[in-house]
Amino acid sequence: MSVPIQPLGEYVVAQAEEAAAKTHSGLYIPGGAQEKPKIAKVVAVGKEVKNVNVGDRIIYKNEYEATTVKVGSAEYIIIFDKNIIATVK
Repeated sequence: MSVPIQPLGEYVVAQAEEAAAKTHSGLYIPGGAQEKPKIAKVVAVGKEVKNVNVGDRIIYKNEYEATTVKVGSAEYIIIFDKNIIATVK
């Protein structure tokens, strides 16, 4: 997959995972009531990023500390490396 954004320095570009549309018990959640996911898949990393790689799934600190950009039909999140708090296996 070719990513049209190349992050600089300690920034990471990721794509948010879709929020669940159904609860574990089978109830459907309306679109406005779904939580925004804080888990994303890394699609590009800056040259100074050492802790995550392309393809990693990450948990990031806060949606207000990330920049959301739409390029074409895809939406990307640009996150500072220090705002990534964990990777998901």
